[in-house]
Amino acid sequence: MIRFLFKGLMRDRSRSLFPILTVTIGVFITVLGHSWFIGALGGMLGTSANFETGYVKIMSRAYAKLSQEIPNELALVGVNALLADLGKDYPDWQFTPRIRFGGLIDIPDSAGETRSQGPAMGLAVDLLSGKSGELKRLNIAQSIRRGRVPESPDEILIADKLAQKLDVNPGDVATLISSTMNGNMAIYNFKVAGTVSFGIQALDKGAILADIQGMQAALDMENAAGEIVGYQPDMLYQDEAAHQVARTFNQQYSTDMDDFAPTMITLADQAGLDYLLKMSDSMGFILVTVFIFVMSLVLWNSGLMGSLRRYGEIGIRLAIGEAHGHIYRSLLWESLIIGITGSIIGTIIGLSIAFWIQSQGIDIGSMMQGSSIMMDNVLRTHVTAATYYIGFIPGILATLIGTAFAGVGIYRRQTASLFKELEV
Repeated sequence: MIRFLFKGLMRDRSRSLFPILTVTIGVFITVLGHSWFIGALGGMLGTSANFETGYVKIMSRAYAKLSQEIPNELALVGVNALLADLGKDYPDWQFTPRIRFGGLIDIPDSAGETRSQGPAMGLAVDLLSGKSGELKRLNIAQSIRRGRVPESPDEILIADKLAQKLDVNPGDVATLISSTMNGNMAIYNFKVAGTVSFGIQALDKGAILADIQGMQAALDMENAAGEIVGYQPDMLYQDEAAHQVARTFNQQYSTDMDDFAPTMITLADQAGLDYLLKMSDSMGFILVTVFIFVMSLVLWNSGLMGSLRRYGEIGIRLAIGEAHGHIYRSLLWESLIIGITGSIIGTIIGLSIAFWIQSQGIDIGSMMQGSSIMMDNVLRTHVTAATYYIGFIPGILATLIGTAFAGVGIYRRQTASLFKELEV
């Protein structure tokens, strides 16, 4: 029977072409939209985790309350001992200290006088030990535009746009004017090892990257850090595991009332990222629901028009004794064939374009001018296992639902009036 129905659909293009096109377009949009959203959201979360939030972050309680102001006077102390304890308690995690700082970058001339200067925000990480994974995590080697990676604590990297603005080149001296952990003025000379461009507007417009040892010396933060970030070894954020680690860690200090006692928060607890994580979980359901509804309406109308066009055919089938239910089921089988065919075509087209965008990316840097969002300037799709089958859900259900409603009219046909209808 299925073979018979399939041949009928292929020979009568008017019964199959429009519904298949409708399903193909809907499935294509579903597949591409799903991969696009997952890619954009995953890129935003990944960038935030790598450069800002970590999967978990440890700060002093006082620092956590004012973290947006980067209050290094409230930083964690005794960082080395805390890192050793974390290594014992959570051996599957990788923890590394960081210092965030702000200040003025002064570029002197050959006489030692100010040639140019400008404000900058900086991040100090472990660049030299080779154990922290920061070079790979922050993609530093691939982000170098001029110069090289720092090889000593007194070398820094400057955002390429900032370097051009200040007319500074690799090998030049740059003076950081900031404040120490104790509130005193800090004036410290660094050597510019190179310039970087991360492809993230919020960083590329004025960031400094330094080794944490050099910045500890510059800001009088020996054995101290503003924060300690933690990552799971597979570099895949697992919200439940992160919250379990945070609960366990915070219980150890639950009786300590000191404002400088450490506290741990997860990625989801920072910068409104919990909303994005929840949206990521529900986006597939939203896309499927919307397209099932829209395509069902379109295919319902298509089914009604098809039923009108096939009015005589259905009447003859009823007149020769074919049961109402059998005709109704045959229409559902036809819609299933159409749904599967359209879903396969739409998925193939959607996956093809999604894989291309995942590989090539789309540069939206011109749209991100002045943005402070931690988001890569190049948007990419991300094809997951769900991308391969998510289009079949609305593709098949919509055709079945549309046909189910349109075919109800078959049961309203009265056998007694069939011959009168056929005479007309």
